[in-house]
Amino acid sequence: MEKQKLRSEIDDKYKWDLEAFMKESDIEANIKEIKELTDKVVSYQNKIMESAKTLLEFEKIYTELDRKLSNLIIFVFMDYDTDMTDSKKQNLRIKLETLEEEISNKLSFVIPEILKQDYSLFEKYMKEEKELEFYKFDMEKVYRYKEHTLSKEEERIITLASNAMGTPDKVFSHIDNTDVHFSTITVDGKEIELTNGNYYVFLKHNDQNVRKQAFHTLYEYFKSLKNTLAASLYGSIKETTFFSEVKKFNSALEASLFNDNIETEVYDNLIKIVNENMKVMYEYFEVRKKLLNLDELHMYDLSVPLVKEEKETINLDEGKEIILKALSPLGEEYINALNKAFEEKWIDFYPSKGKKSGAYSWGTYDSYPYLMLNYDNTLSSVSTLAHELGHSMHSYFSNKTQEYLYHSYPIFLAEIASTVNEVLLSDYLYKNAKTKDEKILYLSEFLDKVRTTLYRQTMFAEFEKMVFEKYKEGTPLTEEEFSNTYYELNKKYYGDNVVSDEDIKYEWSRIPHFYTPFYVYKYATGISSAILIASEILKGNEDMKKSYMEFLKSGGSNYPLEILSKTGIDIKSGDAIKKAIKYAEEKLKELKELI
Repeated sequence: MEKQKLRSEIDDKYKWDLEAFMKESDIEANIKEIKELTDKVVSYQNKIMESAKTLLEFEKIYTELDRKLSNLIIFVFMDYDTDMTDSKKQNLRIKLETLEEEISNKLSFVIPEILKQDYSLFEKYMKEEKELEFYKFDMEKVYRYKEHTLSKEEERIITLASNAMGTPDKVFSHIDNTDVHFSTITVDGKEIELTNGNYYVFLKHNDQNVRKQAFHTLYEYFKSLKNTLAASLYGSIKETTFFSEVKKFNSALEASLFNDNIETEVYDNLIKIVNENMKVMYEYFEVRKKLLNLDELHMYDLSVPLVKEEKETINLDEGKEIILKALSPLGEEYINALNKAFEEKWIDFYPSKGKKSGAYSWGTYDSYPYLMLNYDNTLSSVSTLAHELGHSMHSYFSNKTQEYLYHSYPIFLAEIASTVNEVLLSDYLYKNAKTKDEKILYLSEFLDKVRTTLYRQTMFAEFEKMVFEKYKEGTPLTEEEFSNTYYELNKKYYGDNVVSDEDIKYEWSRIPHFYTPFYVYKYATGISSAILIASEILKGNEDMKKSYMEFLKSGGSNYPLEILSKTGIDIKSGDAIKKAIKYAEEKLKELKELI
């Protein structure tokens, strides 16, 4: 039976270089310094807004603390993700979580104390201390929360409650990563252990029986824990609703979107427009069913390539070369930065036992924008690498251009940068395909990306909205309620051309993003914006290329919709979503013509 490698069995050249950022031996010294800085910040209690001078002093110390704490936490968490079974790494992560909670509790006075004063006082101080002008946008964001901020003591209670909660997410993470154990499946006569990492590989297998085995084996595990996971998700919904109500928001949705200064109509418009344009995907499923020569198209048939890939494996060097060529339309500045990711060991490439599943880009202002992958030599892995590089390039250019306070871009924008890369990769592969079958393959890969990122994520977003509304209405959120709600939505989004296998009703139980409520819609708005940006760059629109690079360098220096407007895109009206669906419709037409 094939088993995952241990991390020690992976060549160091395929691992990220975390020591270039921080060494384990430095952790204790960093903790000591952070505690000292925390005490300095606390010493400003009851005098933050005393004068322009004290406010400026406070801002500098507070920013320094935030920066050092961020560095330490992210280093420890990333190191933990390389082997989540390592007890030493687990203990260190828990220690840092505890430290973060302690600091959060001690600093709970900060926002209420600032908001006791009117914004006009800050404006007065800006005239007295010119350096304070740098903090203007940051303070504007703080003062937006004035009507949602309670007294100092109440805020402290909320902070304590927040730190005491958060268990549902941790429970899910352990079930999905640390304690996970799937059964084996039979592939080409061999017994192979199913993992989060190889599950999607088997969903692409040309033998339908292998796909079916993988699908049902994975869901057997989640079904066996369905009541535990229902209780966990229910707990997360209760927590989110509690905090939104205590903070005087009209809904959990409004509270979740407030920080980005995005109105709920953006969320609602997305769901409405996608629901009005299901026909594009229904037609694609019909094409998929015919090309695969299947009497019935099941949920486990949606990822298998429509034609056999001429090159079934793409090793790392080949994947890197493809990505560099595909992203070349973005220009020399972008490609030069991209090469740094490979040369400076930003990337942790291969899966190993205990390593966190999936992929991400993460880091701090003072580190590389690291990437965690589980590269498996497939086209999907190449696409994932391009996606995560989009995030890392966004971080690289933002960090290089912005000061620390404004370097961190909101997630709403992050999914645009990653998906632009995927659209460019898809276009490159299609245009450089040598055969008709290859063209079919790459067109279908793009349409699958639209399905999973625009349609499926919108389905997730609609599910979240529905279950939060059910909770507010007093509907008991049992496993059965979650499963039936999800199942009916799945049937609506996939239509009559796909068999909604009964096991798919439990998919809600394995979606990590549901523990970050009202997050997934950003994938759908992100791909919509990305399609418009990438298509203009591919047409040779130099203005779009220039404005896109400005977008990447903007970090969090403004609200997301304002930063996005640099590219000429207005997501609020829903026009970008309609245009993205129209683009997908044109690709579907090309696919039909090829067939």
